Amino acid sequence: MNLQLLRNATQMLTVNGKTILIDPMLAPKGSYDAFQNTGNSIKNPLIDLPVTESELQQLITKTDAVLLTHIHLDHWDTVAQQLLPKDITLFCQPSNVEVIRQAGFTNVTPIDNELTWNDIQIIRTGGQHGTGEIGKKMGIVSGYVIKYKQDTLYIAGDTIWCDEVQKALNQYQPTHIVLNGGGARFITGDAIVMTIDDIITVCNYAPQAKVYIVHLDAVNHGKESRADIKKALKTQDLASRCFVPTDGERFI
Repeated sequence: MNLQLLRNATQMLTVNGKTILIDPMLAPKGSYDAFQNTGNSIKNPLIDLPVTESELQQLITKTDAVLLTHIHLDHWDTVAQQLLPKDITLFCQPSNVEVIRQAGFTNVTPIDNELTWNDIQIIRTGGQHGTGEIGKKMGIVSGYVIKYKQDTLYIAGDTIWCDEVQKALNQYQPTHIVLNGGGARFITGDAIVMTIDDIITVCNYAPQAKVYIVHLDAVNHGKESRADIKKALKTQDLASRCFVPTDGERFI
């Protein structure tokens, strides 16, 4: 497996000769209004992609499938929907199928529990995109365990530390874990993705795995930066197996 971070949660996974585009947010910097009720009005995304327009087109051309954890704007944006071929193979959680099809995509496959595609096993896991009323409003989200030969990759998705994450770690014992960090939150309510404390909890709970933190410094409701997370990991002596990749970096 090879995994490259583009920006936010957008990643390119290469496995068994196939390229899977995960949670594409492909718009240029400042294309969208700020998420509301977050305490600032900075337009999203906060930064540009680490590739040129022509390089982005090349990435899309070589993409064999798209994998969506959910369809919030910062994981499935308007530009991605415009640029991607409407007949591309697209995997998603069952609750999002109709909306994606309504956008014109014709080859949409829901992952109820698991499926195998080109000898790659993809297993859907649960999560909690926040707590209380905020969590309910954020809706259903998924993570995925991707298995090929001896490698097991767990992409947790937009979730806090919760029973569903703990269950996935127990059941699948991943060798690599990707967490969406940044502690994003609204003016009221708790964080809706992993905070530094959540990240440290995962690292300590899964000492067999290498952990990578993405979903950083790209959207206006993020509260914890790459620098904040790196400092905390160093303080906890976790920097040797928990990493914070930069945009564009290949990290597996």
